[in-house]
Amino acid sequence: MTGNAVRRPGLDARGFLTREGSLARVPPAFRPVVTATRDRLTDVFGHRLHSAYLYGSIPRGTARVGRSDLDLLLALHQEPTGADRDDARALGAALDEEFGQIDGHGTLLFGRARLLSDLERYDLGWFVACLCTPLLGEDLAAHLPRYRPDSLLARETNGDLALLLPSWRRRIAGADDTEEARRPLVRFMSRHLVRTGFTLVMPRWHGWTSDLHEMAEAFAGFYPERGEQMRAAAALGREPAGDAAVLAAYVGDLGPWLAGEYARVHGVKAPRP
Repeated sequence: MTGNAVRRPGLDARGFLTREGSLARVPPAFRPVVTATRDRLTDVFGHRLHSAYLYGSIPRGTARVGRSDLDLLLALHQEPTGADRDDARALGAALDEEFGQIDGHGTLLFGRARLLSDLERYDLGWFVACLCTPLLGEDLAAHLPRYRPDSLLARETNGDLALLLPSWRRRIAGADDTEEARRPLVRFMSRHLVRTGFTLVMPRWHGWTSDLHEMAEAFAGFYPERGEQMRAAAALGREPAGDAAVLAAYVGDLGPWLAGEYARVHGVKAPRP
């Protein structure tokens, strides 16, 4: 970047996205969780495991004790089976029960070949290379390109919102009519909409952040008429309330508008099998 252009976060001197997390940033309170996770992954998956990664607030150094969940991505030598997914869920549940520092868990499982495939290069590949922190095994980022915050990356990461909205509506309709049942839906959908709003403007903002409030502010700079909606979503992504009206607005107003604007600006994500 030259002249008086703003130097955005998340980029190196050549304008490539940098990896956002590291084991050195793990807060001290969460280090026993990370150590136990590393040890038990080897015990549970053995030779099936190619590599393991942390992502989310723990490797970014922003995790909150008793509030943040444990997020893992596992690359297996082969495509994961039902038994692999069961093992991952059981391991996450055991860690969640044992360590009060974390509140919830989630593990993504993929075969190595898929993560390195041409189809996933600007979605899952980018996710591994830029948003995941190596924990075990060979780092797949060595086999992936460098990434810039351009329209191709925007399209392939979040250009599928229109396809997701029908399933969101079904999840809302199928949830119990309680604040407690709606709260995780509000949290999940709020975060997804804020991240989608951010990647919509990412090529113009020209940088990267995973902070929900920074994402909302970046979006609001280009779409001020929708800024308050996105700021509210960012707040609910951190402190969710199970409000049925919020969910209705997400799938009836903000979500459809955002999906249409995304398709207009960046196009639609390449279809998956």
